[in-house]
Amino acid sequence: MSDGNATKGPDFRGPLDVTRAATAVLDAQDTVVGWSRAAEELLGYTQDEIIGRPLDTFLSPRHPAEVPAAESGPGPGPGPRPGTPSGTEIRVARHRDGRSLMVATAVCTLPGGGPAARVLVATELEQLRLWESRLALLQGLATQSPVGLGIYDTELRLTWCNAAYEREIGLPFAEFRGLRADELYSEGRFITEGDPHTLDEVMHHVLDTGEPILDLHFRGQPPSDPGQEHLWSCSYYRLQDADGHVFGVCEDAFDISDRYEAQQRLALLVEAGRSIGTVLDVVRTAEEVTEVAVPEFADTVTVDLAAGVLEGEEQGPGGSAATALVRVAARPEPTFGPDDPARKKPPAPVEYPPGSLQVRSLSSGGLVLEDNTLVVPLRAGGSVLGLVTFARQSPSAAFDRGEVALADELAARTAVSIDNARRFTRERRASLALQRQLLPQHLPQQSAVDLAYRYLPTDDVTGVGGDWFDVIALSGSRVGLVVGDVVGHGLQAAATMGRLRTTVRALAQLDLTPDELLTRVDDLVGQSADEPSAGAGAQDPPHDDATGATCLYAVYDPVTRRCTMARAGHLPPAIVEPGGSVSFPALPAGPPLGLGGLPFESIDIELPVGSLLALFTDGLIESRDRDIDQGLDALGRVLGEPRGSLDELCDRALSELLPGGTTADDTALLLVRTRELEPGKVVDWELPAEAVAVGHARGLAAEQLQAWGLDELVFSTELVVSELVTNAIRHAEGPLHLRLILDRSLLCEVADTGHTSPHLRHSAEDDEGGRGLFIVAQLVHRWGTRYTPSGKTIWTEQPFPSDG
Repeated sequence: MSDGNATKGPDFRGPLDVTRAATAVLDAQDTVVGWSRAAEELLGYTQDEIIGRPLDTFLSPRHPAEVPAAESGPGPGPGPRPGTPSGTEIRVARHRDGRSLMVATAVCTLPGGGPAARVLVATELEQLRLWESRLALLQGLATQSPVGLGIYDTELRLTWCNAAYEREIGLPFAEFRGLRADELYSEGRFITEGDPHTLDEVMHHVLDTGEPILDLHFRGQPPSDPGQEHLWSCSYYRLQDADGHVFGVCEDAFDISDRYEAQQRLALLVEAGRSIGTVLDVVRTAEEVTEVAVPEFADTVTVDLAAGVLEGEEQGPGGSAATALVRVAARPEPTFGPDDPARKKPPAPVEYPPGSLQVRSLSSGGLVLEDNTLVVPLRAGGSVLGLVTFARQSPSAAFDRGEVALADELAARTAVSIDNARRFTRERRASLALQRQLLPQHLPQQSAVDLAYRYLPTDDVTGVGGDWFDVIALSGSRVGLVVGDVVGHGLQAAATMGRLRTTVRALAQLDLTPDELLTRVDDLVGQSADEPSAGAGAQDPPHDDATGATCLYAVYDPVTRRCTMARAGHLPPAIVEPGGSVSFPALPAGPPLGLGGLPFESIDIELPVGSLLALFTDGLIESRDRDIDQGLDALGRVLGEPRGSLDELCDRALSELLPGGTTADDTALLLVRTRELEPGKVVDWELPAEAVAVGHARGLAAEQLQAWGLDELVFSTELVVSELVTNAIRHAEGPLHLRLILDRSLLCEVADTGHTSPHLRHSAEDDEGGRGLFIVAQLVHRWGTRYTPSGKTIWTEQPFPSDG
């Protein structure tokens, strides 16, 4: 075993060890008298070939310029080469086959006076360098490595450690040698889920199975730093000799406390980016920062905001100690003293005493740190929106510099999100206020229909939309029904909705047919879209927010029970007959407003008395998990069971189709139940277009009013009828039609086949005519003209005497 080749496993002998190096025994004249097998393998000479020959046969003589390795370093400059034995020389050897080898040699003098005077050992220089590097590695691990190394015997008692391990303990190795790991770190624990509970368990497992355990995270307090927890990455592997005899466990441990804390801070920032500001709600955003920070960063977190922030108000520049604060979030439940302002539950006003950390932070506009409490202002756009207070229960758990920077970053992200939510709150409130002003404040009672309605603004995330509805009283006891939807959300959508509603209401008073009314509105929207908006650049394309809006307009006549309707890209209405049959009429869709290209078409439907007509926007029937067809089916099922009042039916429809009470879009629902005027309250006559018809018409009107008990209106009505019939005979052709309607007021209508519109004019004193309509206008409450396919109708409306 002199050459070491028979030994299996690791070999800890050096390259110049006599038991493994090439060995030559020399006499006093440097003649070879002994030759090892390792020398034969290194230089190629057998014993028979080399014994008796001089040393210079295989080893060149030392040159005077050569410097012994013990006096030469591995690089420039003098000094011993690390790990090189004293007296070692670097020389050139000649192999039996003639090639040269760089070898390291050492000579040892033999005692006694025999023929063997010296022993020369040699090894290839490469092997020596490898050995030197291993020695340097071991030396570094033992004295310079930051990784703590410890060797435990089979009884798990510490038998050796390196310098890093010794520094970790803070005592000389002699004072803790022989202790068990659990005795050195009695309060330690593994933090990874599923890890063993104790160090003893880990080491026993490694000893018993031979399986290494790598990268366990162990938290504890080192004796060198009492009261301060550290985190180590630990690995364990079994030690055994070449024969497989187990003699212990090696532990390497690296303190990763700083790295772990940096990773935790980064993870906290990532979580903050994902979790803070998920909704445009001031209070919820404040709650989110407390959820992120507790317990990973602080034991207690409270958020106090300026009271105006909750209302969406702008805050002045800088901060002030006099700012009124409101507690909006706290986590967990505060456990402070009974008089401590932090004890108040959110939301509630909170006041801090003069000189407190919070008052100092408000006054300075900067963060304030004292012991284990950190107050950071929420700053946005030069204003202080409020404060975040981070607190830790342990007196020793002070915030370090990195944690202060992290708290400042958390507060900055929270402030941006809160400011966005504040701006949204302000715009939403303004939009809601505008929307409430633009939508009908109340709907007057109508003879033509019973009605009920519901309007739900969108949820707090999407913003106020542009849905609207309206009920418009028209001449002849008719009623106009409108529902529409503007594209988009926010203040602009609400303003656009108001503009469209006003336009439709104004055009409806002209008694236009539904298709004609939508055509007029479409033209107006198209014209607006072609006009550049104020402040738009020369290159900006014209745009009107009304473009793409949808609208449904219907007119119901309680005299004929006919409903005429047209739509501009809007959903058709639902019609429910008295028996419960539900249908959605095949009403031509028409293009949305402002797009043009296709005409609008009306359809005319006769409705039985008591029919239910439902007009709605898509927010009622369409959602993320339900398409329009499914929504229409669901609405049809609800309307098909029209039990209870219309108000109850509205509530039931919203409950069924919008179970949560909120929607991603505005929702408008208008329900109307049709009526019919009693036959005795409507009379009409056909008259010839002749002068004698004037007197006959007066007589018919007077007789009917007396039958209705309206004697006080006979005189004024005779004048109105006389003037309207006279105008019709003079300016149009027959036949003429006179109709009286007894409704909430007295309605008088004269229809002819002409298409010219009458108008008021001022007559001179010597004019013989032209005063007819002027007289009519003085006698009635309202008057107007509506056009029909066969001509026009002049109508008037007179209040009953009791109505003043």
